[in-house]
Amino acid sequence: MNSILNHLDINRKITRLAHELLENSFEEPVLYVGGICGNGILIAEELKKIIESHSEQEIHVFEILINKDEPWKDGVKLTIDESRLKNAYIILVDDVLNSGKTMQYALMKFLEGPTKSIKTLALVDRTHRRYPIKADFVGLSLSTTLKERVEVELNGTSSRAFLV
Repeated sequence: MNSILNHLDINRKITRLAHELLENSFEEPVLYVGGICGNGILIAEELKKIIESHSEQEIHVFEILINKDEPWKDGVKLTIDESRLKNAYIILVDDVLNSGKTMQYALMKFLEGPTKSIKTLALVDRTHRRYPIKADFVGLSLSTTLKERVEVELNGTSSRAFLV
């Protein structure tokens, strides 16, 4: 196991990502931040806190419930009334963008209705795509071998990301 981000690094990355979101969406009065179940929703909550401390924007965080291994199996569910997302500015958040499968299936859910804009954000982008998706906002881009994977643990004061 090789450590790639420690707790302080992760906090800095999330803070920078929040500021990048602010710079790119400052004209939007309302942002909808959808965190993919697991670490994605935890990162979305942190982004909300940071953005709200620097902006008057209204931020709505919701969870994207998806089977990460077989996203087609049970469908994608949201913890927000989908009608609220009509013509909305949406930010799709996950911890690691690996093959792109999870984020691609989550994105397809939002494309079922009209949206104003959809942006993607990943704490770590592993750059091995099997699906045609990219992150608009990235904390760390990392080149790895196909056999390696990135694990992120977000827990209070000892968060970390490492290569397995």
